[in-house]
Amino acid sequence: MARQNPFDQKKASILAEIQSLQPDLSPKGDVDVLCYPIMELINSHNDMVTTSSCSGRLSVFIEGTKSHNGLQKSGGKGEGGRWLYVTHDVNEVRGWLDKINPDTFTFAQEDFTHLIGDSVSGKRLALYKYEPFILHVKCRDFAVASKLYNTAMSCGFRESGIGSNNLVAIRINIRLDIPIGFLDETTNKITCCVFPHYIKFIDELTVSKFEENKKKMQVFYDRVESNMFETAGVNTSLD
Repeated sequence: MARQNPFDQKKASILAEIQSLQPDLSPKGDVDVLCYPIMELINSHNDMVTTSSCSGRLSVFIEGTKSHNGLQKSGGKGEGGRWLYVTHDVNEVRGWLDKINPDTFTFAQEDFTHLIGDSVSGKRLALYKYEPFILHVKCRDFAVASKLYNTAMSCGFRESGIGSNNLVAIRINIRLDIPIGFLDETTNKITCCVFPHYIKFIDELTVSKFEENKKKMQVFYDRVESNMFETAGVNTSLD
């Protein structure tokens, strides 16, 4: 029996993992529902397979600490970094603050202009983040990867790129990344340095980002369907 091509072996392994009931390594633990249509389309192509995806999400993230040149600094996931709130559902954006334990999240009752300057660098910030759709696709060869990359670029995914082993990252820059407070390490509480109505304002911005993101995903789906598929590239064994 002929040995299976390495790409086909990898694709079979990835598809088996996607179809399994085991949780993945993401905070959510499984594939986002909005990603299924584009994943199924791409995975029906003989020369492509999706390796990771996110349909877009709102998160409130508390920075951790990390060592740099022997010093402890804040930033990134680091030690102790954690998500305070995460959702991939646009319907769970408004009112997210009501779901947070009030014992761990409070609004500042004073002027925080004294935090401007060097004193901010040591703070573990609370970051309000909207991150849009992202998809990684492994391709059989560079010709397929290049065609997929050009397809993504043509419909506005300007942050896309081709990495090693013909792995294409499909990305778009419609994100938000806003510091809204900091962790008080003496009380282990998050102090919010903006007013509640500002939170509502950026929630509305996030809802509009979700809506724009969904439209972009549909444009990408349509363009992949029209640009990438020929009879020779469709896996007709998948019904």
